[in-house]
Amino acid sequence: MRTNKTWAAIKSKYSIYLVLLALFIICCIANKNFATINNFSNISRQISVATILGFGQTILIISGMLDLSSASVLALAGVLSVDVYKMTGNLLLAFVVAIIAGVLCNIINGMMVTKFKAPPFIATLAMMTMARGAALLYTKGQNIYQIGDYTVFGQKSIMGIPIPMIFLVVILIITWYLLKHTTFGRSTYAIGGNEEAANASGINVNKIKMKAFIINGIFVGIAGLLFMSRNNGGMPNGAVGYEFKALTAAVIGGTSFSGGVGTAAGTLAGAFIVGFLDNIMVLAGVNSYVQQIVRGAIIALAVIYDIWAKTKRTKSKLGSIEKKKKSTKN
Repeated sequence: MRTNKTWAAIKSKYSIYLVLLALFIICCIANKNFATINNFSNISRQISVATILGFGQTILIISGMLDLSSASVLALAGVLSVDVYKMTGNLLLAFVVAIIAGVLCNIINGMMVTKFKAPPFIATLAMMTMARGAALLYTKGQNIYQIGDYTVFGQKSIMGIPIPMIFLVVILIITWYLLKHTTFGRSTYAIGGNEEAANASGINVNKIKMKAFIINGIFVGIAGLLFMSRNNGGMPNGAVGYEFKALTAAVIGGTSFSGGVGTAAGTLAGAFIVGFLDNIMVLAGVNSYVQQIVRGAIIALAVIYDIWAKTKRTKSKLGSIEKKKKSTKN
């Protein structure tokens, strides 16, 4: 009996990592080119931008929100950063500009949600359109080429480790620390779990939500920098659909759309699951349209599992309450 309970606890807590391990083994068996250093380096570069966006989404979703504008803001932050670099030749200034652009857009998102009580879905949907339009207006719809050393962010390595992967690991650690070891992190879980109860307990809900959007803005700005660098230019139409890749990584990784549940490590695992699947389908020569169907199916399954898990948790809590009531009566 105790063994069954232990195994159930392990499955509940580490199921996403067991799935990742199983998928890794299957991919290694399916294609001999999968388990190579060059291929892993390629996968890490490919998932880095969407995963960094995913960490921002994780924080927002845990607190009961989401961001549909992240890919469009990424494009705006990226083209501004590239253009500033071309004008000044200063990589640090270009880095700062990308972050400022991401933060400013997310402050507007936060203001719409906290001050004007707009639903996050609507507020960020509006920003998605505005930011993409601003990026296209700024560049007159043209890509910015000949970006010189700006490519260092997305294409170079340090001691054999791709720089995008270094950014990914640093942001993973930051997200983990914020969620696990700060008052801000505890507040995001409380707000996502029950906003009214969090407000009644003295948590400044609007302040926490605004902080969540600002942190998301920093991550989006960095993602914009990496995306443009990796693609050799400022692309106002770049990263279309990346907001959904980020959401997919977060949800597959166990972040619940109902709020109050999620981890940084889970989002990373979710991103690698998607990355492994994309990579093995490419290596196997799977039709690109079929790949889209598979990705959509993965999202559907993740959402269905999220709903099932939430229902199971609710039933478990209700069962515990009933047992307490019965024991009290006895």
